[in-house]
Amino acid sequence: MDTTADLLKTPLHSLHLELGARMAGFAGYDMPIQYKMGVMQEHLHTRANAGLFDVSHMGQILIRAKSGDVRDAALALETITPVDVADLKPGRQRYGLFTNDQGGLEDDFMVANRGDHLYLVVNAACKHDDLARIKAALSDTCEIEAQFDRGLIALQGPAAEGVLSSYAPKAEDMMFMDVADLEIGGVPVVVSSALDSAVGISAGLAAAAALPHLEFACGLGTGSLFVRDVAPAAEVVDGTYPVSVDSLEPDP
Repeated sequence: MDTTADLLKTPLHSLHLELGARMAGFAGYDMPIQYKMGVMQEHLHTRANAGLFDVSHMGQILIRAKSGDVRDAALALETITPVDVADLKPGRQRYGLFTNDQGGLEDDFMVANRGDHLYLVVNAACKHDDLARIKAALSDTCEIEAQFDRGLIALQGPAAEGVLSSYAPKAEDMMFMDVADLEIGGVPVVVSSALDSAVGISAGLAAAAALPHLEFACGLGTGSLFVRDVAPAAEVVDGTYPVSVDSLEPDP
């Protein structure tokens, strides 16, 4: 069993501690499982408004075809997933599954066509196995880049889309399963809409600082709209970001 010393930390770890989160091990990371307002109030607040979730423990993987053609990367990925990836247009994403040689399911993931490469988000507990699976099958034709040091946050709830649009107005024009380059508080991010009436954000501390009036609800699941910070986690964690306990508390 992992001890606290053995657990990895997400880019938002210090913020969780500042906000008084109860921490516990999950998928090898020290993750928040509850805040002082309590699980029920966190749930109700997110269901009625919006909540911010740290999902940086999940795996982000980039796939680039050595030919330079993203379609070749898509065709290579199709050898290990029963999903039409080659037909995925730039700026769009799709849900996929990894299968084994017997046709059984190993993991699920989201894949986006970023124009010159594919961007995958895989589950935290399986990300190292997924990376190994992708490398074993695609390394001859593709360059595989694991971005496990990236921050990833998710914004969820019926007010999520409106909240994000207030900081990144172009998000309002996005359709279901769109992926777009936007900016939040001066931070370049990649946004992908994946569920109706919910917005998830995958980024680091800088993006969290740009959403000051939200409750920072704990959570271990994936979000519906992801925003990926362009900076590695080591650059995202910076004590100069203006985030305070009060700024992230929900309105009474």
